[in-house]
Amino acid sequence: MTLVYSGLLKGHRNWVTALVCPQGDSTTKVVTASRDCTMVAWRGAERHSIEGAYAVPEKRLEGHSNFVSDVAISNNGDYAVSSSWDGSLRLWNLKTGETMRKFKGHTKEVFSVAFSPDNRLIVSGGRDGKINVWNINGELMYTIDKDAHTDWVSCVRFSPAANMSLVVSGSWDNTVKVWSLGDYKCVFTLKGHTAHVSSVTISPDGSLCASASKDGKIKLWDLSRGEHLYELNCDEPVNQICFSPNRYWLCAATETRIRIYDLENKSLEGELIPEVPEGIKSKPQCVSLCWSADGTVLYGGYSDNPLRPYTAPEEEAALKCPSKTPGVLLQTAYLVPFSFKQLPAPATP
Repeated sequence: MTLVYSGLLKGHRNWVTALVCPQGDSTTKVVTASRDCTMVAWRGAERHSIEGAYAVPEKRLEGHSNFVSDVAISNNGDYAVSSSWDGSLRLWNLKTGETMRKFKGHTKEVFSVAFSPDNRLIVSGGRDGKINVWNINGELMYTIDKDAHTDWVSCVRFSPAANMSLVVSGSWDNTVKVWSLGDYKCVFTLKGHTAHVSSVTISPDGSLCASASKDGKIKLWDLSRGEHLYELNCDEPVNQICFSPNRYWLCAATETRIRIYDLENKSLEGELIPEVPEGIKSKPQCVSLCWSADGTVLYGGYSDNPLRPYTAPEEEAALKCPSKTPGVLLQTAYLVPFSFKQLPAPATP
């Protein structure tokens, strides 16, 4: 399997801090958030050669007065919710680009936000150390404070499994916590990182959680038992991680590259290193990652402001034009539906 670099997508004036792709049919390819205080909804572009842009800005969503730190999309692709360093959340209509609701309840910067699988709840976390649960009308329903994190909350994510009302959070206190929204209690506290947790993500079937840290480690956890399975060593701080929706892969955005791990073999499958113009001494960092729902495009948001899509080779081949910039050879790809529960159990010491 080869991923092919498909050009720069320019639409922001500062770091692309967060990315999210619609899960169903939508004219919107991806929604991006940035330190330029805006979000951009991108639509697919008609490409006749690899020189053509993979997507173009369709709407710019403006309203936040400080960095936009995170963004999530409803399952039907019509709405987005954003978090910002201005201390607020906003609910957006992606068809009109207008703010529908403004959520106020955090006392400091908000770092992360997520939609529940049924689109009825929104969870957020931030510098005040709080995890807030909201309804879609912008009403604060609950603040989780029992067994709470003791430092900033860097990332919050809902389990995608419809039968599991779970939220996973990562924090600057170096821990990951698993919360039940049925009773707002902490189910597990997952320890082992030696620096702050920068990102958490949950496998598509809800069975696994992965956490990444500035200690350069990615840890895999069994969500049903709260057990540590194994770790992957990136040898440098990790900014964000995400599971592939249709392969046994975990992708990590680190300081110098995107690393793609094969979870079945617990091995590094490939790396994506950005091209930079001649004369530029330092390479940009990938600070955000997201797969398209069908797993054919991996989007990376970078510290030099553009978005870089990496596409499956069949998409580039359809253009009948050789790629000007090769991707990284990624060997075996699993293109059939699967469950992460099929992964082999870790060896017993």
